[in-house]
Amino acid sequence: MRIRRILAAVFATAALAGLGLTGAATATATAVTPASVTPGECTDGGGTIDRSTPVLPTCRGGMYDGQTVD
Repeated sequence: MRIRRILAAVFATAALAGLGLTGAATATATAVTPASVTPGECTDGGGTIDRSTPVLPTCRGGMYDGQTVD
C-alpha cells in the first residue's frame, strides 16, 4: 500500500512538471510576435492593410490582425 502511494505521488509530480513545461513553451511562443509588421508580412500572413486608422495603418485579418504596419 505504501508503494502505491509513493508511485501515485511520483506520477502526479511528473504530470504537473510536464504542464509547467508546456505552459512555459506557450508563453515563449506568444511573446515572439512583433509589435509592428511590414506591409509584405501583413499580406503574406493573409491580412489586408487598413489605411483608415488615424496614426498608422493597421493589418486587418490573417496572422497579424490588429498590429500596426510600418
